[in-house]
Amino acid sequence: MRLKIIYRKRGSAMYGRKPQGWVKHIDFMLIDVLCLHAAFLLAYISRHGLTSPYANSFYISIAIVYTVVDILVMILNSTMKNVLKRGYYKEFAQTVKHVFLVALIVTCYLFSTQEGVEYSRIVFYLQAIYYLLLSYSARILWKKMLRRKKVDARSAAIYFVTTYDRAEDVITHFRANNLGEYSAQGLCVLDRDCVGQVISGVAVDATIDTVLEYLCDKWIDEVYISVPQEFTYPEKLISGIADMGIVVHVELEQAKTSQWQHQAIEEVAGSTVRTFSMTMATPGQRFMKRVIDIAGGIVGCLLTAVLTLILGPVIYIKSPGPIFFAQTRVGKNGKKFKLYKFRSMYPDAEERKAALMKENRIKDGMMFKLDFDPRIIGAKKLPDGTVKKGIGNFIRDWSLDEFPQFYNVLKGDLSLCGTRPPTVDEWEKYELHHRARLAIKPGITGLWQVSGRSNITDFEQVVELDKEYIRKWSMGLDFRILLQTVKAVLGRDGSM
Repeated sequence: MRLKIIYRKRGSAMYGRKPQGWVKHIDFMLIDVLCLHAAFLLAYISRHGLTSPYANSFYISIAIVYTVVDILVMILNSTMKNVLKRGYYKEFAQTVKHVFLVALIVTCYLFSTQEGVEYSRIVFYLQAIYYLLLSYSARILWKKMLRRKKVDARSAAIYFVTTYDRAEDVITHFRANNLGEYSAQGLCVLDRDCVGQVISGVAVDATIDTVLEYLCDKWIDEVYISVPQEFTYPEKLISGIADMGIVVHVELEQAKTSQWQHQAIEEVAGSTVRTFSMTMATPGQRFMKRVIDIAGGIVGCLLTAVLTLILGPVIYIKSPGPIFFAQTRVGKNGKKFKLYKFRSMYPDAEERKAALMKENRIKDGMMFKLDFDPRIIGAKKLPDGTVKKGIGNFIRDWSLDEFPQFYNVLKGDLSLCGTRPPTVDEWEKYELHHRARLAIKPGITGLWQVSGRSNITDFEQVVELDKEYIRKWSMGLDFRILLQTVKAVLGRDGSM
C-alpha cells in the first residue's frame, strides 16, 4: 500500500472534494433507514404475530423516534464516512457501534419520557438483533453492487500528473480501487511531450509547461501527482494548483512539509493518506450549515413574497419591465446558476455596462462598481454635479434587491454566508490564485462585505478576505457575519 500526502487548498470535508460522509452516501443512509424499519416490523411480528406496529399510535411514535435518532447518529457520528473503503470486519464493527448508539439513545428517551413500560422489551431486543443483521448485510451487498458498476454521477473529477513510465501504473491503481468516487478527466506527462496520446484509456492533454493553463480552463476537483524520488520535486506546480483551490495528492516519497495546519488521516483510492487543508468541517457542521441555510431560505422567501407585493408595482411604474432580474453567476466548482434579484436598474443595464467600464472603481475590472451608476432606476446627476437618488438607489442602499437570492439559498446554489459568486465575464479574467474563491459554495454575504463592503476597491484584498473566511470558517464566524451584515444594512452604508 502506497502512502501519500495530500495538500488541500480546500478543506477535506466542507471545501475539498466530494464529501465522503452522509452527503455523498445518501443511498447508504436510505438503505439503513429501510433496514431499521424492516427490523422494527419483524421484531413486532415475532412478538405479537401477523399484525402491524404502524396500526398502533404508540409504536408509530416510537418508529418516528427511531428514524430521527438513526439519521442523527449517522450524521453526527459520521457512520457512513469511508463506508466504501471498509472491509468486512471494519464494517461489522462500525455497524455494531451504530446499532448500539441508536439503541442507547432510544433507551434514554424511553426512560426520560417514562414510556418504557409500554414498549415490549422482547421487541426492543429483537429489533436490535434484526437491525444489526439487516443493516450489515445490506451495506455489504450494496458495496458489492457498486464495485461491479464502479459508476457514480457524483464522483470527483480527478486529473493525473506523473511521468511517462509511471502513468499506466498510477491509472491502473486508481481503477482497481475506485468505487465510483473518482472520474478520470485527463493526464499530464511531466518528462516528455506526448499530448494526444492515450495511456490506459486516459488522454494526455498537457505538459509540465501547459498543465496550469489547462487546469485553469477546466473544472477539476482533485489532482493526483506521482513522480519518482529522483525526479525534481514539482513545488511550483503544486503551489499553482493549490492556489486554484484544487485538492492536490502527492505521494509521500516526494511530499514536503505543508504550510497548512489542519491535518487528518484517511484513505483515497485504497491508500492511506494524510490530509492538510486550510479548514475542515465535520459532517455535523456541514449538516448544521445546510439546516440554517434552509431555515434562512424559507424565512427569506416569505419576506421576498411580501416585498414583491410592495416593490413590484413601484418598480414597474418607474421602469416598465420585469420585476426580477436574473443573471448567470459562477458558483462552487464552476457550476453556473441563475442568481435572482429585485430589478433596481433599467432593462438595458447589461448592454450599457461595457460603455461604463472606464469608470469602474475596481482595479483590473475584476468586479464592477461605480460612484454614480446612471443605469439605476431614478438616479440622476444634476447640473451642479450632485446626484439625485431614485427608487433603485433605495432598493440597493437597503439591500432589498438581495432578497430574491434567498430562493437561491433554498435551492442550494448559495449559502447565507460565503464568497460572492462572480459574473461569467469576471470569472474569465481570473488568475490562478483567484479561483480559490470558488472552492466553496458562494453566499449572499461574506467576510469582505462586512469588512468594508462597497469601500473596498482592490480585488486582491477581496480575495484575501475570502481566503481568510475559508481558513477561519466556523458556525460562530457565520453568525458574526450575519449579525454584522444586518448592522451594516441598517446603517445604510451602501449595497452589498
